Amino acid sequence: MNRTRLARREFLRALGAGACAACASCVLGRGVQAQAAAAPGTAVHDARWFERLPDKVVRCQLCPRECLVAEDERGYCGVRENRGGDYKTLVYGAICSGHIDPIEKKLLFPVDPIEKKPLFHYLPGTAALSVATAGCNFECKFCQNWNISQYRPEQVASVVVPPEALAKATVDLAKTAPEKKICTIAYTYTEPVVFSEYVYDTAEAGRAAGVGSVIVSNGYIREPALRDLCKHLTAVKIDLKAFTEKFYAEQCAGKLAPVLSTLEVLKDVGIHTEIVVLIIPTLNDSAEETAAMAKWLVGHMGPDVPVHFSRFHPIYRLNNLPITPIETLDRARKISMDAGLRYVYVGNVPFHEGESTYCPSCHKLVIKRVGYNVDAAGLKNGACGACGTKIAGVWSQEQALAFKPKDGPKPRRAGAK
Repeated sequence: MNRTRLARREFLRALGAGACAACASCVLGRGVQAQAAAAPGTAVHDARWFERLPDKVVRCQLCPRECLVAEDERGYCGVRENRGGDYKTLVYGAICSGHIDPIEKKLLFPVDPIEKKPLFHYLPGTAALSVATAGCNFECKFCQNWNISQYRPEQVASVVVPPEALAKATVDLAKTAPEKKICTIAYTYTEPVVFSEYVYDTAEAGRAAGVGSVIVSNGYIREPALRDLCKHLTAVKIDLKAFTEKFYAEQCAGKLAPVLSTLEVLKDVGIHTEIVVLIIPTLNDSAEETAAMAKWLVGHMGPDVPVHFSRFHPIYRLNNLPITPIETLDRARKISMDAGLRYVYVGNVPFHEGESTYCPSCHKLVIKRVGYNVDAAGLKNGACGACGTKIAGVWSQEQALAFKPKDGPKPRRAGAK
């Protein structure tokens, strides 16, 4: 598999002296816990988005749950704690998993059945240093990283890496392995929203070092925090779990409407956004739901937003359901394209034609993807090489780093059926 696991020595060397104050080590691999925990207190940092209330109670203002947290208690995510009326994040830089991943990050072998990014219209053929901390503000029954996302920070071994050190590590790794084309930090595997302070500071440091930053998120975040993050991010991928409140309530312990609001904010901000929908048999795979989703996306995000329909494999608490039939994914793709979406992909199905990018005007092949091989020969200066039609996306690091959020009115509250 073309995914590089960083050796402990290589990673710590890239971080430089002093980066790991706790002298902790880590195994950097998806779903593999680190070998030594960070020293107590080293990952504690002031929370950025909260409100102080009487009696030393705080109201978290990071995600739509808006947890009311009494002194010495934690919010729903388990990684933010009220200490004497001050709200703290307990996972600031506490990295529990890391890889060098292709930015497309697609399935190649059945032993790795789930896509985690993927970004098809963002610097194709490049790689990202992908990192995660413990915690999540959802409880998805189909989570493939449940052993870090559903655990508290004390239960997951980690190594503390300051923002500047991670930015420098990315630059150094890019220099030592130029063939990998590492030019991005990706905050992924668990839920970046719950470690937003670290994302904010690291993305800022990354930009200063010439490195972009992307988040792979469930989109469960309040608008002020999201707009703050977008000041330093260069792209966003949202997992749109389904298009019904029933699914979100029963399968994720969340709500759909705030996620739709997040998508509207991202559209308003102008940041490059891609959407992944994991199609799960019997739960979110109906033609009617797909059609409603596609109609909403065209109307609220525009026809150029890339949408990925990914194949489900039994996992975690949904081991009783079958693998998604390819025919169901093909149907979702056709419905969405018929609704007006121009870039619709099929994921977790190796060698499917729906992996590749085609010009929406002349229908010529623009970017060919086979396994982990990416051939963008049909893309010329961000346009179709055959007819000159502009292909929506971010096609150079200069373009990525030049992004600045647009000023504009706040979008209305999104609704859902």
